[in-house]
Amino acid sequence: MLRDYLGDTDVTSLAQRLRVARTTLSRILNGHAGISASMAIRLSEVLPNTSPEFWLKMQMNYDLWEARKGMKRSARRVVEKTMAMASGM
Repeated sequence: MLRDYLGDTDVTSLAQRLRVARTTLSRILNGHAGISASMAIRLSEVLPNTSPEFWLKMQMNYDLWEARKGMKRSARRVVEKTMAMASGM
């Protein structure tokens, strides 16, 4: 989503405008770090028509999606183990 807002802006110049290290912004863009409250404020100051709440809500939705995905994987493993144990009896 953040990449969509960036358009043709390069990472280095946006990082400078946000007053963060290029690596910090790169980690967020590549999914290796989330958007903190302070980053949400910085993004809303630099990117028009956005608010800190918008960025934090997007982060929260992503975190929930990831958690649900992980829970589905765990549940699938339990079912597979149970079925394997039942067929072994």
